[in-house]
Amino acid sequence: MASSAIEWTEATWNPLTGCDKISPGCKNCYAERMAVRLRGMGNEKYRNGFELTMHDDVLEAPLAWKKPQRIFVNSMSDMFHEEVPPSFILSAFDVMRRAHWHQFQILTKRAERLLDLDPMLDWPANVWMGVSVESEKFRPRIDLLRHTRASVKFLSLEPLLGPLPALDLRDIDWVIVGGESGPRARAMQVEWVTDLRDQCLRADVAFFFKQWGGTRKNRTGRTLEGRTWDGYPAAVARK
Repeated sequence: MASSAIEWTEATWNPLTGCDKISPGCKNCYAERMAVRLRGMGNEKYRNGFELTMHDDVLEAPLAWKKPQRIFVNSMSDMFHEEVPPSFILSAFDVMRRAHWHQFQILTKRAERLLDLDPMLDWPANVWMGVSVESEKFRPRIDLLRHTRASVKFLSLEPLLGPLPALDLRDIDWVIVGGESGPRARAMQVEWVTDLRDQCLRADVAFFFKQWGGTRKNRTGRTLEGRTWDGYPAAVARK
């Protein structure tokens, strides 16, 4: 387990590393930058850089972590990448089911494959499933997520690259919003964020504002209209 500085989780678990870019939100991928850096440092896990790599040796690692954690699954990859065998995904889900004292948070941009595999997946209550939506063009990912049998469904609207008015938030439990950070970060507009916050308030959906982003995100911070917004799904939020 690696403790995480990501604001909405506590730890990361990476039985997969590496990925391929499939939409504009991937353009300045932080995981790609990190993988290249770790390979340069001689980290064996990143010997292939950012090529998709499965790590069977860490599949059962969460079973040894006794302290309950919110765990971001595959922060350095995508569980539903086309080249990940269904058997590997099923093994990861079996581990998450057995490690019932943790809450596992999975994100994908590959919502089509997620829905295709949904019938064969065991969805324990401690697995939260999310899709990344960076702009209007990728709104259909939300409908695909909505049709899965995941117990907790969430949206990561990061990096937010445009407005997302009038979202259909039916059956969505949680919304995370954030701007892009790092070199060449693309700007996010205040009105995009406040509109999404207001949509969540009207729909009674938990809202989490992660960051404004930019090239120096520590300076821009994560307050919105004078406060932080750290909502979690009500049924599963842990003190």
